[in-house]
Amino acid sequence: MPLKFSKLTRDAARKVAPGGKISEHGIIFDRLANGDGRYTVNIMVDGQRIHRVIGLESSGVTRKKAEDFIEKARTDAREGRLNLPQGRKVALGFRHAAKQYVEKLAEEGGKNLKIKARQLRQHISPFFGDKPLAKLSTFDVERYKKQRLDAGAKPATVNRELAVISHLFSKAVEWGWISHKPAKINRSPEGKGRIVYLTTEQAARLLDAARQDQSQHVYPFIVIGLETSMRRMEILSIRLEHIDLARRVIFIPQAKGGAREQPITQNLATFLHGYVDAAMPGQEWLFPAQKSRTGHVVAIEKAYRRAVLNAGLDPVTVVRHTLRHTAITHLVQANVDLPTVQRISGHKTLEMVLRYSHQNGEHIQAAMDLLEDRYKLHRP
Repeated sequence: MPLKFSKLTRDAARKVAPGGKISEHGIIFDRLANGDGRYTVNIMVDGQRIHRVIGLESSGVTRKKAEDFIEKARTDAREGRLNLPQGRKVALGFRHAAKQYVEKLAEEGGKNLKIKARQLRQHISPFFGDKPLAKLSTFDVERYKKQRLDAGAKPATVNRELAVISHLFSKAVEWGWISHKPAKINRSPEGKGRIVYLTTEQAARLLDAARQDQSQHVYPFIVIGLETSMRRMEILSIRLEHIDLARRVIFIPQAKGGAREQPITQNLATFLHGYVDAAMPGQEWLFPAQKSRTGHVVAIEKAYRRAVLNAGLDPVTVVRHTLRHTAITHLVQANVDLPTVQRISGHKTLEMVLRYSHQNGEHIQAAMDLLEDRYKLHRP
């Protein structure tokens, strides 16, 4: 329905003196010092404040253009379309958006697709349901966060799920589904926690147990994990062509922090040499699996748990990621400088590596002893 104006008429606007203004129905007309007139819109649409300068009289802008802007904003909000692809007649619900998000990420070669799909399927999509993506609010996200924490999920787990929601919002803007992120994502504070790692004696026991396990994959998996700090899927998806024994590196094309070369020890290079030499003609993967859709092993959980139990360790605390924690922790305890540890571990920031510098006081005390020894040389 067209707006009816009693104050902001053409004659009234013409009579506004420099510095004066008239406003009605969210449209503001003010006369600038140079005599030009300016139209501005300041309205609430679907709970969001929209403040926009429409233009100047000298540029041909009239009140009608401001009215058209308001009508379009309210129409878009009603339909939940905003910047959705042309032709979409209904609001894009979160559940459908999540499904499309996973499919399009797969086409783009996105990372951690299985984890994202599981998080969306098990927790996120059931909560938000078919609510229009464009109408989600910060309050909705906070309700989700509270529900998950009240259900016993750890803050770190909830933060990973919030990261998926945030990434979905970003991609939705990029793909033109919505015009802007509809909600702010506030992460939960995470306690630093205690990093569980294996002593050298425990690592030796785990290797012995894995060597005797019925699985042919669990032993090399653990060896590589302990001697590189590589993540689970980085290990399982190693291609033979990416192992450079001469340079002692393994190329990881889809690492969490981006493609990188993983340095390896001489012991691991010797170990892998046997596997490379024994590879079948045409073998592509270090951990091949004919029945796997990917062509390589993707699940090592059962065999790993058996090895942990047979080594007399706790399978609840000694998980697959413990291998990575162990390698990084021992590098730090061996007094390797943190930037080098970061280069080996592939962490995005040095701050993430700093967590490992407090796991054992012995190497810290040893460093202080070195400082004391230097002063002793010149002490009276």
